[in-house]
Amino acid sequence: MAPLPIKLGEIVQLTSIGIDSQAIGFNSCTLESDRYVCVREKKNEAASPEVVIVDLQNLSNVMRRGIKADSAIMHWSRPVIALRAQSRTLQIFDLEKKAKLNSATTNEDVVYWKWISESTIGLVTETGVHHWDVFEANKAPVEVFKRNAAMNACQIINYRIDADSKWMAVVGISQQQGRVVGSIQLYSKERGVSQAIEGHAASFATYQMDGAPQVSKLFVFAVRTAAAAKLHIVEIDKPDANPAFPKKAVDVYFPAEAVNDFPVAVQVSQKYGIVYLITKYGFIHLYDIETGTCIFMNRMSSETIFVSCTDSESTGVVGINRKGQTLSVKVDETTIIPYLLQNPANTELAIKIASRGDLPGAEQLYGRQFEQLFNAGNYVEAARVAANSPQGFLRTSETIEKFKRLPQQPGQMSYILQYFGLLLDKGSLNMTETLELAQPVVAQKRTELLEKWAKEDKLYSSEQLGDMVRPLDLALALRIYLKANVPHKVVASLAQANRFNEIIPYATKAGYTPDYMQLLQHVARANPDKAVEFATMLANNEGGPLIDLERAVDVFQSQSLLPQVTAFLIDALKENRPEQAHLQTRLLEMNLLNAPQVADAILSNQMFTHFDKAQIAKLCEQAGLFRWALDLYEDPAAVKRVVINVPGTADFDPEWLTTFFGKLSVEQSLDCLDAMMKHNIRQNLQSVVQIATKYSDLLGPQNLVDLFEKYKTSEGLYYYLGSIVNLSEDSEVHFKYIEAATKMGQFQEVERICRESNHYNAEKVKNFLKEAKLQDQLPLIIVCDRFNLVHDLILFLYQNQQFQSIEAYVQRINPSRTPAVIGGLLDVDCDENIIKNLLASVQPGPIPIDQLVSEVESRNRLKLLLPFLESALAAGNHDQAIYNALAKIYIDSNNNPEKFLKENDQYDTLSVGKYCEKRDPNLAYIAYSKGQNDLELVNVTNENSMYRAQARYLLERADRELWQFVLSENNIHRRSVIDQVISTAVPECTDPTKVSEAVACFLKADLPAELIELLEKIVLEPSPFSDNQSLQNLLLFTATTADKARVMDYIHKLDAFDPQEISAACINVGLYEEAFEIFKKINDSASAVNVLVEHVVSIDRAQAYAEEVDSPEVWSRVAKAQLDGLRVSDSIDSYIKAQDPKNYEEVIETATHAGKNEELVKYLLMSRKTLREPAIDTALAFCYARLDNLPELEDFLRGTNVANIEESGDKAYGEGLFEAAKIFFSSISNWAKLATTLVHLGDYQAAVEAARKANNIKVWREVHEACVEKKEFRLALICGLNLIIDADQLQQLVKQYERNGYFDELINLLEQGLGLERAHMAMFTELGIALSRYTPDRLMEHLKLFWSRMNLPKMIRACEEANLWPELIFCYYHYDEFDNAALAVIERPENSWEHQQFKEIVVKVANLEIYYKAINFYLEQHPSLITDLLQALTPRIDVNRVVRMFQKSDNLPLIKPFLLNVQSQNKRAVNDAINDLLIEEEDYKTLRDSVEHYDNYDPVDLAARLEKHDLVFFRQIAANIYRKNKRWEKSIALSKQDKLWKDAVETAAISGKSEVVEELLRYFVDTGNRECYVGMLYACHDLIRPDVVLELSWRHGLTDFTMPYLINLLAQQTKELAVLKADNEERKAKEKEQETVEDNTPILGGNRLMITAGPTGAGGSVGRASPAPFAGANGFAPQPTGFGF
Repeated sequence: MAPLPIKLGEIVQLTSIGIDSQAIGFNSCTLESDRYVCVREKKNEAASPEVVIVDLQNLSNVMRRGIKADSAIMHWSRPVIALRAQSRTLQIFDLEKKAKLNSATTNEDVVYWKWISESTIGLVTETGVHHWDVFEANKAPVEVFKRNAAMNACQIINYRIDADSKWMAVVGISQQQGRVVGSIQLYSKERGVSQAIEGHAASFATYQMDGAPQVSKLFVFAVRTAAAAKLHIVEIDKPDANPAFPKKAVDVYFPAEAVNDFPVAVQVSQKYGIVYLITKYGFIHLYDIETGTCIFMNRMSSETIFVSCTDSESTGVVGINRKGQTLSVKVDETTIIPYLLQNPANTELAIKIASRGDLPGAEQLYGRQFEQLFNAGNYVEAARVAANSPQGFLRTSETIEKFKRLPQQPGQMSYILQYFGLLLDKGSLNMTETLELAQPVVAQKRTELLEKWAKEDKLYSSEQLGDMVRPLDLALALRIYLKANVPHKVVASLAQANRFNEIIPYATKAGYTPDYMQLLQHVARANPDKAVEFATMLANNEGGPLIDLERAVDVFQSQSLLPQVTAFLIDALKENRPEQAHLQTRLLEMNLLNAPQVADAILSNQMFTHFDKAQIAKLCEQAGLFRWALDLYEDPAAVKRVVINVPGTADFDPEWLTTFFGKLSVEQSLDCLDAMMKHNIRQNLQSVVQIATKYSDLLGPQNLVDLFEKYKTSEGLYYYLGSIVNLSEDSEVHFKYIEAATKMGQFQEVERICRESNHYNAEKVKNFLKEAKLQDQLPLIIVCDRFNLVHDLILFLYQNQQFQSIEAYVQRINPSRTPAVIGGLLDVDCDENIIKNLLASVQPGPIPIDQLVSEVESRNRLKLLLPFLESALAAGNHDQAIYNALAKIYIDSNNNPEKFLKENDQYDTLSVGKYCEKRDPNLAYIAYSKGQNDLELVNVTNENSMYRAQARYLLERADRELWQFVLSENNIHRRSVIDQVISTAVPECTDPTKVSEAVACFLKADLPAELIELLEKIVLEPSPFSDNQSLQNLLLFTATTADKARVMDYIHKLDAFDPQEISAACINVGLYEEAFEIFKKINDSASAVNVLVEHVVSIDRAQAYAEEVDSPEVWSRVAKAQLDGLRVSDSIDSYIKAQDPKNYEEVIETATHAGKNEELVKYLLMSRKTLREPAIDTALAFCYARLDNLPELEDFLRGTNVANIEESGDKAYGEGLFEAAKIFFSSISNWAKLATTLVHLGDYQAAVEAARKANNIKVWREVHEACVEKKEFRLALICGLNLIIDADQLQQLVKQYERNGYFDELINLLEQGLGLERAHMAMFTELGIALSRYTPDRLMEHLKLFWSRMNLPKMIRACEEANLWPELIFCYYHYDEFDNAALAVIERPENSWEHQQFKEIVVKVANLEIYYKAINFYLEQHPSLITDLLQALTPRIDVNRVVRMFQKSDNLPLIKPFLLNVQSQNKRAVNDAINDLLIEEEDYKTLRDSVEHYDNYDPVDLAARLEKHDLVFFRQIAANIYRKNKRWEKSIALSKQDKLWKDAVETAAISGKSEVVEELLRYFVDTGNRECYVGMLYACHDLIRPDVVLELSWRHGLTDFTMPYLINLLAQQTKELAVLKADNEERKAKEKEQETVEDNTPILGGNRLMITAGPTGAGGSVGRASPAPFAGANGFAPQPTGFGF
């Protein structure tokens, strides 16, 4: 049977990777391309929905995402998913980036959607079709066209668009007249019209017809009508230049039994031009798109293919069937053409498909057709055949030569050009074709044609083509070289085009290393600036420099390119590496000698730090760049030598010099400064001052001061210290500055420092200024004023009679120092008139009067100030100190002080009062009381026994803190003050607020006795406060705490108090009778009885009081008390008297616990008259139950009530009142509880009936337990069947039966339950466990029937416990526990081993160690079957280990067939074992095959063994092994030993060694074996020297035997000489041509290498050039170079 023309394979079985079979369907499984399958899955109702994404190119990559959506479709090639929820919400997510890309909401439900391009989704809604560009953010779907109303009833199954998005087709199906009818809406976007077509599947395609300039657009659709089935192929949008594509309508065959089958998909392979048609029943048809011929038809799946797509290469289709198989169907490239050629009618079709798809198999047909056409003179058709030949097998140089030899017809294009034209129309040319076509085009210089063809990718790019084009078009040649990957030509072309920046990236990418130095030398000559750019790129290459920087510098320097070499080195050395130090030095040397300004700029940028600093410093000094010389010199002597001259230079920068000193040590700095001062103080002083100023802290001010003083330059000292004095805190600095400023006559600066500085020694400065005897004593005055040296100042000025300075001091400088000045003058006994005049001359405002008074008062001269003070007052100065002084003067002079103290408010009462205490306490009292100086007043009144005045002040002041202080127990005067308060102050007071404050303070001071005394004085005696409620309350409150015996008397005497507050206070302190008396006094009976009940705790008195007042409120309170006291009957009677049912809950609870049911019934009946509460009716019903008054209970339940009957029933059930519970549950039809009640009453039949009505698991369980306990198994079966369907109840039920030993009943129950609709896994499992324990002979049958519905792990444990080995192995196998199954068989083979079954198990085990246990098991138990077992284990077994096992047990012959089978793995252990067996069996033929085909063995050892074998065949094999391992002498010796001359000759020839051949040749001559001698000459003629042959022939008379060899040798030499001559001529021609090319190639021409090139610049040095050649010889003057410096 011929092979099929298609390849059909399964990509993946979706169910095998964990996808639920229920999720595999049209609505939940989508396939947009051959990359991803997307499945929406929900395992069960409780599980969360998931989306499963299967990567068909990496089946191990199965993604599960918890996504809830109506539909999900994956992008064709990217991990992007589109989700649809609620039919209208659309979202796009990138799963790789975990990002949301887009979202949209439609106004209509989306009934179908799919990806129609890499970025667009097509949406079919209820009324229209939309396109949505999903990767354009925030862009909504756009409606493309409206749906045809005729398709409203259809289920949409597909939507297709053509490649230009100009044609669309919506495909739907519907059920009509008992069959599935297909409908297609074809829409033209350009025309804006739709056409309705009957069809089930459709697709768009393009096809290139022969001779047509453009492709034809085709619409392909399939339909099965009631009458026939057709595949239609029609053209749409025919291009004007194209011939019309003939319509095709092809019958589609359906088997007679496939009545309901119809097409579900049409996919077109663009590569092969084949239409794939798939039907619902899994049939696949292949049609040629051009002719409509059916190529192949067969069934690809027995299940429905519900979704399909083309593969990414457009060679076949991928589909998914209902079982989850993902199938791939594609053309088999190797068999389709032979398959078609089986039918002669398909020959033309086979040729077309082979040409279209470039497929093998039709070569002979094409070759024959080509020859026929060519021989017939039909050259154009022959050219077309050659151009279209599959895989281009006719497109050879021979074909080209054939067409080239044809004569050109007049007025027509030559046949070769026509052939090339066909080839260009067909596609790209190969190398031979390209070169042949290019030759005439280049000769005519029509490079535009080559340009056009190259852009169209029609030419084969090669080095030869580039060489042809390069003289005419360098750019085109470069593109050709690039595409042909000819690196050296690419680099040469880039350099020739001045595209240097592209050379390095290209070379890196191509992995090619050009001669960069030669390139650089060429560029430097041609374009120096470009050379800098190119050299910089080479030096800064990311992977490291591509040139030696030193040699690059030599290139530039050799051509005197100083600016260029400078620019290059600045960039190349920018990383400032230590290893580049010599280049840095070289750069600076060149520029210092030739362009100092450039060197200065380089050094200024501080780019380099590793150059030779000593050398560069010396050159800098010579070039006049002193600043850089200083920077670079490290020798202190050199630094000092340079630095003394720096300030005198023309371009001196003081700031730089100052900065430079920051780099020197302290000693070196001071040494240099000293040298500068000494060398030229006038020139250098300013710089020294600046340096000293900046580094003052570092060098030390004292050292610098000493330096300036050393050279006696007050000017330098002044300017230096002036710059640091404001920042310095050194007192010596400040003093030296004052001293220097004084010497410089800078008195304003002296004055400023004296005024502003805080860091000089005042005493030292004062003494210096006194000694300096300045004309203006202002600096001295300032110092003394600031540092409080006024007394010394006044003495100095008074002694020097400088009264004007004193007046100026107090008048203008600091009037606030007037008190100190007056004090000093008084101390020197100055005349009073002078002092008074001085005071009169000073404005009193700034003078601190208090200090002035203090100074004068301390010297007992206070009256001296009276005129000054009065004048100050007259001037409007109201300073308190003035009034204080006046008060003191009036007191001392007794000038009506009382009036002044009482009427004046300006003086300080505290100060004046203190002044009066010893002089007159009454005046002190006046002052203190006026200023409310409480403590001082209390002290002075206590000290002088002025208690009455103090009492009056306390009451008037009404200050709580003052009262607290006075009433403190630590106050020894407290009693005296209290007496005066009670006896005098309070009776005199008429302000109730102040009296209340006094009372409150007494209360706070915890003076109850005194407070009562005070209150009785106020309240009980006639006064304005007698009826004051607050005071009466306070009296009673105080009495309750301090004197309880008086409380009852006060209650009787007082009427204005607050009874509620007082009663509460009495209760709090235990005065219950007083509280009861208060409530009786105000007729508050409820509160009164509450006191008796709660506080007096006398229920009898309360009951008597209730009878006395006969109030329902009182009776209710008494009833509650009786109830709390558990006097239940009395309490119920009291509640009935009060007619109060409100406390029914507590009454019911207490009476119930007390068993007072009869009394409770009375209370509840009373309560029901006014209340309708569930608790009341419930309690009443339960009382009837407890009293066993069942008739009354039934009557009550039949009547109107709000009782909680179920609760009552539960309580009755709980207390064992089952008859009452039965009445309760029956009345409310609670079958569940009624059933359990009936169980307790022993009515099992009725209990089962009630349980059936209740249908509750708990009820069934209780009834079932009771039935089992009573052995009512018939009823227990009914209950059990309702229990076992609940997996949670099953375990308990099984344990109950097993505990009681009812095994048969348990098995019967479980077997009955298997037929139930809700039978579950646990039931099957528990039955299996029961059978394993109690009837094991039935277990295997049960397992075989129901293993898929059982919990196999649990069943496995049961089988292990019961030692049921066959059953255990069966469970292991079906639970995929193949390892355990195999081990179990090995452990218990006697009743569980069966060969075929064991093979099936063992090949599936995961632990490979079990393989070897199985092998040992078979070796021991079943050795005859071990080969069969090993064949099954071969794919995963370690063959070497198996060999070792059997070698160890000496059983290798047993597994010989296995060893021969696995020898193809070429493992040493196997080869050695087989070779040993074959040697032992003397099977030399098989051994020869073994050693020839499998070389993994020890050849030396094997050959050594074989060469000693008795049989010659084995020795021959040994010789072959030696030959194979190049041990020629050993091999030939063995062959000679056994006279195997042919083998010896072959070995010598194979060896390729002349000495071996010559030795064997001489052996044959010596032994007279002339035939072998001749054979050697022919077999080894290329290895034998002719002179040796001639010698042997001459010496041994073998000329006749040798002559054929000599003739042949001369013939070969003649031919070779001719070839060499031709080659030599060709080489000369090529060399001449190469010279011409090199003349036109400037880079790769005949230039000498740089290392051998002569000098090109002035000076002509070789090797590393010194900077000297630049000194004027190259035209560069010492000036800026323009490189940014």
